[in-house]
Amino acid sequence: MPGSKKIVVLGGGSFGTAIANFTASNGHDVYQWMRNEEQALNTQKSRENARYLPGFTLNENLQVTSDLGLALTGAELVFVSIPSKSFRSVVQQIKPLLEPNAGVISTAKGIEPQGFTLMSQILEEELKGHPIAVLSGPNFAKEILQNQQTGTVIASENDALVTSVQEVLSSPTFRVYGNHDRYGVELGGALKNIYAIVCGMAAAMGTGKNTQAMLLTRSLAEMSRFAVELGANPLTFLGLSGVGDLILTCTSDLSRNYRVGFSIGLGKGLDQAIEEIGQVAEGVNTVKLVKQKADELAVYMPLVSGLHAVLFEGLPVAEVAKKLMQGEQNHDVEFTVKHYDH
Repeated sequence: MPGSKKIVVLGGGSFGTAIANFTASNGHDVYQWMRNEEQALNTQKSRENARYLPGFTLNENLQVTSDLGLALTGAELVFVSIPSKSFRSVVQQIKPLLEPNAGVISTAKGIEPQGFTLMSQILEEELKGHPIAVLSGPNFAKEILQNQQTGTVIASENDALVTSVQEVLSSPTFRVYGNHDRYGVELGGALKNIYAIVCGMAAAMGTGKNTQAMLLTRSLAEMSRFAVELGANPLTFLGLSGVGDLILTCTSDLSRNYRVGFSIGLGKGLDQAIEEIGQVAEGVNTVKLVKQKADELAVYMPLVSGLHAVLFEGLPVAEVAKKLMQGEQNHDVEFTVKHYDH
């Protein structure tokens, strides 16, 4: 097809598969790399990612392989859809195999504990000279594959890379918006997982719509307050990668983090909740890291502190909920130029 590019997606999970299949459907030559050779062979042969997306037939333009060299040779764009705990090691593996001008895009929503490092910062450290971007937004993999109307954000300081990703991914059902605030977009994707656990817990406890609305709104205030302290633009959190992703993840049982919270709200232990999900719920690790960083920076984050107390300090959910309602009542909107008192 004229204008087609070779694209690589690293990772065999649900979102990586959705992006790989979607890009292939747009007429590009796409390779999806899976670490597990058996999983790669089975997916290539059956045309289905039976583990993560059973029932969806993969596009004929998508090739699945466990051969990293084969996948990366000639690739113009590389999407890294690897969980945060394995992210750096995979990036180190691809370093000598990348084409010199290949753009590299992280889709992972997590934080590396050492130095509170975001995934695109790992890309910067390990892949000097390559243009770097982050793809994040309210994007459930199953709905992307069903061609549901979806919007996402590609964030990079490199305008050419933003344009290239928009051209590759855009379709009548998938809109791709650009943003220069890579750090803010990426923080939004990582932080919202914490609040999805909180909202899942609240739903399991039978809270009403008033409570849910308050939790969502205060979550947005809390995550943007923290991100701005780290250098993000507060306006980023009014977009798809901020409030959009927060609403999606905090209101749907398709969210792994929401389901973990729901199980805990029903009285199950953290280990049991994680085991029942069977996939990585990034928010569990993220809450530890964010609590530590918030304490270090003296950022007021009562929801993070409350969730940390439930998950790791053994406090009952009801007791934490009571403390939250007795906490500081400050200004409603964080970043107005001037507060108006009536």
